[in-house]
Amino acid sequence: MEVWKGHDGLVLKVDWNSVNDLILSGGEDCKYKVWDSFGRLLYLSSSQDYPITSLSWAPDGEVFSVGSFNTLWLCDKTGWSYALEKPNTGSVFSLAWSADGTQLAGACGNGHVIFAHVVEQHWEWKNFVITLTKRRTMQVRNVLNDAVDVLEFRDRVIKASLAFDHLVVATSLQCYVYNSRNWNTPLIFDLKEGTVSLILQAEKHFLLVDGSGLYTFSYEGRLISSPKFPGMRADILSAQAASLSNDTIAIRDKSDEKVIFFFDAMTGRPLGDGKPLTHKLEVLEIALDQCGPSTERKMALIDKNRDLYLTSVCHLGRDPKICKIGSMVHSMAWNDAANILCGIQDDQFTVWYYPSVVFTDKELLPKTIFRKDGSEFSRAPHILSYVGAKVTLRQGDGSLVYTTVPIYPALLHEYSASARWEDALRLCRFAKDQPLWACLAGMAMANRDLNTAEMAYAAIRELPRVQYINFIKEQPSKDSSLAHMLMFSGHVQEAETTLLQAGLIYQAIQVNIDLFNWN
Repeated sequence: MEVWKGHDGLVLKVDWNSVNDLILSGGEDCKYKVWDSFGRLLYLSSSQDYPITSLSWAPDGEVFSVGSFNTLWLCDKTGWSYALEKPNTGSVFSLAWSADGTQLAGACGNGHVIFAHVVEQHWEWKNFVITLTKRRTMQVRNVLNDAVDVLEFRDRVIKASLAFDHLVVATSLQCYVYNSRNWNTPLIFDLKEGTVSLILQAEKHFLLVDGSGLYTFSYEGRLISSPKFPGMRADILSAQAASLSNDTIAIRDKSDEKVIFFFDAMTGRPLGDGKPLTHKLEVLEIALDQCGPSTERKMALIDKNRDLYLTSVCHLGRDPKICKIGSMVHSMAWNDAANILCGIQDDQFTVWYYPSVVFTDKELLPKTIFRKDGSEFSRAPHILSYVGAKVTLRQGDGSLVYTTVPIYPALLHEYSASARWEDALRLCRFAKDQPLWACLAGMAMANRDLNTAEMAYAAIRELPRVQYINFIKEQPSKDSSLAHMLMFSGHVQEAETTLLQAGLIYQAIQVNIDLFNWN
């Protein structure tokens, strides 16, 4: 049992949420506080006019409500207040949310029961801003031409998500899917269970989570798959513990937070040999990259120590390689159109231009990182999205701030994916940027284009590597040059196996002698 001093006066109310694992407390000292489950204080409100007589988490753990004398607040899970109402009710002694988190009831000191509805949520994607104006009405604004569309629904809106040119809206009975090119004709299908608690989107499909399970749908409304695993608790799944890409679904286990399950998005079956990934510490947040072939799918994860790791999802029988790529990372997001990762690291905004380089040439990683001083942001901002070159962050006080990332790395990813190495070299010469050359070196090595790699390594003055690439080029057979490329990336075991399979036993011995592996 743990005990800690929470408030200066009597503690009048507490509430603990099962989705985000955070604790609320309110007391006679007229303050409300947010704690994590270890008893660390995450947020302390300013002193209000009257004692805090009630508080309650919304079921999905995204918002909470606080009641006091003639006062009702709606607050974000990080503590700052969205809205303040002044009903003439006396003290609000108890608050309860509906199961879908859209309505709130309060028991008041003057004998009345008050009802409140949560509206005015905002969603943004590229040039569209969408607002829930009433319980069953949304307004879509295109900021390029100020065109406004109004979307009407039969039932109240419970959850919505806007990404990848589609708006997905779950009402109490139906799901609506809109394409951003046409707001007039949504695709509508009925929902079985009812209360949707989470919507995740990828480019080709989306995932709905409700009390009974997880369901992947295409944007045409067709059910694709429904992954399941032992002990699955879909009702307490949060956006930090689940991730979706075009081919993979990743879910962090709630009963053992070190374990991550991977599923094929198309079939719902576990990936590979069906064994989940087990990290050495509890995992706080996971995110799958969004681009490239499924065989190269990567996942970033932040663990309890706030270390950022990268792992490959497909590892073909071998133990998965997990490489640490950053520390003190509080929040992260993948770009929607290129495998570039951004994060808040300590007091800096960091962008990993090509995180996968850690599997090709570990020592290049620090050279492919772009950093921005975080002093323009307040304490502990949270990354909401990274679309195109724009990153949207939510600050500790609730305000939104935007920052930009140079566009060259995304172009470089595009050239590398289509093997346009001449264009890639031209881009790097034009930009004259060291991190860009380092990215190109890593990409060319990963795709075994030795000529480009040699030029890129020369540009960042990595002479030993240039010499080794020339040595690989001089190899007499394909097998031995492949083995030395594997050696270059530090895959000694695979290199040795390649040589032995090709019957090049003398070379395999020579490789071990070079590495002083006398055994």
